[in-house]
Amino acid sequence: MEYDLLELQDAIRKVLMPKRYLHSLGVQYTCAALAMRYECDIMKAQVAGILHDVAKCYDNIEQIRRCEKYNIPISDVERAQSYLLHAKLGAYYAKSKYGVEEEEILQAIAFHTTGKPEMTKLEKIVFLSDYMEPSRRMIPGLTQIRKLAFEDLDLAVYTTLHNTLNYLKSNGQIIDNTTNEAYEYYRGIVGNK
Repeated sequence: MEYDLLELQDAIRKVLMPKRYLHSLGVQYTCAALAMRYECDIMKAQVAGILHDVAKCYDNIEQIRRCEKYNIPISDVERAQSYLLHAKLGAYYAKSKYGVEEEEILQAIAFHTTGKPEMTKLEKIVFLSDYMEPSRRMIPGLTQIRKLAFEDLDLAVYTTLHNTLNYLKSNGQIIDNTTNEAYEYYRGIVGNK
């Protein structure tokens, strides 16, 4: 399926705050760069990138309400850390509002925050792009991840998951089980290289 990226960008610009829109453009750009590097479908990567945060325009309570309205399952961790729901809700809107039919794109949007074991190349690209796009504020390890992302996709995913878990633990936040599973999976992948 073909997409009009300018049309998608315009639609997203209308629903997101300027800073979030700039972030989404950065993710789209980074997705395209990584897709070129790893011979992934560039259009799919850009569509997932521009749409990944489409549900971030809603506060946490509204995200819960909308997930319930659309029968999107909510785990106990997601209910407690409802900011995670924008990914699932975003995948729902990518399909229902923006006409995305490709399951690969929808899954890349749905797991861009938590990651998951055995991610596809596109899922890894969107996951990493969200973490490292150019307008992200500098955090410890970001320069290393930006470099690794163009050298070893799995090592970059592992390092990102490691940094994310350390950050969440140091702030006493509840950790989604999918993120733990993804970390253990990629730790095994990296350890076998």
